[in-house]
Amino acid sequence: MKQLTHKKIMMLLIAGLSISSCKKDLLDTKPYKSVSSADMWSTDNLTDLGVTGVYQALRLGIQNGGSSERELYQMDALGFTSMYRGGNDMTGGTATPSSGRFSNTWKELYEGVHRANDAIENIGVKSPSTPEKKARYIAECKFLRAYFYFRLNQLFKGVPVYLKPVEIKDLTLGRESEEKVWEVILKDLTEAINEPNLPAKYAKGASQYGHVTKGAAYALRGKVYLYQKKWTEAATDFSKVKEAGYSLFTGGYKALFKEANEQSDEMIFSMQNIAIDGSGSTTQWYLGSRSSFGSAWNSYYISPSLVDLYEKVDGSKFNWDEVIPGYNAMPAKKREVFFLRNNLSPAELTTFANKGLDMSLYLPTGNEERIKLAYSNRDPRLNASVIVPYSTYLGRPQFGTDQVYTMRWPANNEQPPVLDLFSDSRNELFYLHRKFVYEGSSEIINRQYGAIDHPIIRYGDVLLMWAEALNELQQIGEATNKVNEVRARAGVALLNSSAATTVTGQLDLRDRIRNERRIELAGEGVNYFDELRWGTLRDKVFTASAGVNQAWGGITVPYVWKGDYINTWPIPQTEIEMNPNLKQNPGWN
Repeated sequence: MKQLTHKKIMMLLIAGLSISSCKKDLLDTKPYKSVSSADMWSTDNLTDLGVTGVYQALRLGIQNGGSSERELYQMDALGFTSMYRGGNDMTGGTATPSSGRFSNTWKELYEGVHRANDAIENIGVKSPSTPEKKARYIAECKFLRAYFYFRLNQLFKGVPVYLKPVEIKDLTLGRESEEKVWEVILKDLTEAINEPNLPAKYAKGASQYGHVTKGAAYALRGKVYLYQKKWTEAATDFSKVKEAGYSLFTGGYKALFKEANEQSDEMIFSMQNIAIDGSGSTTQWYLGSRSSFGSAWNSYYISPSLVDLYEKVDGSKFNWDEVIPGYNAMPAKKREVFFLRNNLSPAELTTFANKGLDMSLYLPTGNEERIKLAYSNRDPRLNASVIVPYSTYLGRPQFGTDQVYTMRWPANNEQPPVLDLFSDSRNELFYLHRKFVYEGSSEIINRQYGAIDHPIIRYGDVLLMWAEALNELQQIGEATNKVNEVRARAGVALLNSSAATTVTGQLDLRDRIRNERRIELAGEGVNYFDELRWGTLRDKVFTASAGVNQAWGGITVPYVWKGDYINTWPIPQTEIEMNPNLKQNPGWN
């Protein structure tokens, strides 16, 4: 059974308080709705629960009745690496300031801000806890407040700043500039770093594991410096993360995302998950397939653009034409013929011919073997992250035994001995997530709540941000070394080890670092924010073939680019109506 840290025990206690009627208002309306409290900090135990309530704000937006589209990993579907099944308002061009995405995100992040404000204001004067513990908790809450403002500023680019508890009627401040908000965030993070009672790092199994550390504060502050293009300061902070004791997990990329390794030295700050309703991960439900334990929905797919980005293991670029000559020039819908399973029935052959496929290109006894070559000898992170056609997946049990399913097209029979992998979108063939999808029946007890922690910041992310800062400082050799640390762990050829991997200069390395981040951090809720920060959303996501694409590139839902203004989210219409001091972002009026 998973060892429960102090923070996870507190999460359980908070869940119990929420479920029971005992002190109902403690977590519902005091202090987090009116943003003031009389009782929360009056005992040592209530102080623990109050701080845990601030951490719990990280979970706002998680729901089990259907994807909220606001969890971190779900945000990737707004970017390059992932896709939402039916498309979404941002990629489809239908978003307005009244869209729930914007108002809910705003409310949830400000809820976190107000919880943190209450803790920072009251712990020092009301809590009977030891001075050392109070100082540490205040530092943790300053980090969390900085994190919530960080997310707000990433999306809305300039928001009201509240640093004290206020009543709802007093939430009337106008927006600060984007740069001013960054400065507020930096101040909180610097004060957290300077707190002597905040540890550099917690060891695996430590009772306080899951709480904020100096390493986390350095990592987040370094990321803020990237937004400000303060490359020297960013690189310095990332070096401090290493000095704090964080490092790459060496047990393999796939194993990194298993429960046994969720407290490895790579994990700097994570969403703490427990296999209990309301406290667990939802990745199984929304990334898993019908053949996954719990019969999941696979609401999110892997983008074919990401799959094609994974290099060959020797570091050379993947090219479909090397596997199937002429593939790239074919209309996307015609390529489906290459993905068909062997030994189609006469009726199936007729069906696909009537769809307009050139069945002379079909190999009745070799079609599967040919397409499998496209996914072999590739960067090992591909098959660790993605379920590709004709690969296998250890899924849900049938007849008392976990079964190994194979992704075939078309999927005809999920029963033994055939065991086709069935998705929730079985009439279409998409690349499915493997990373963060639980295997068999022993890793998860319910599709609604998985136990594996979800990384918010990990050392692989830091290394690549560090490389980015060094490259912008023209320290190309050192930047290359940082990228190579990540590539070495992955098992793909190092940069500058061959003609194909030779770095030709700053611009070339900049592109390589960005692609490395897209691959390394797929499914972790980083990519969309990266594309916004780099200004690459239009060029990389809204291409001529952009859409919700099947494995061969066929579009099921097209993407629509409405203009550069979508790089900044609108201030929610409901907030403007309640607070006339808020001004709308350009393009959203």
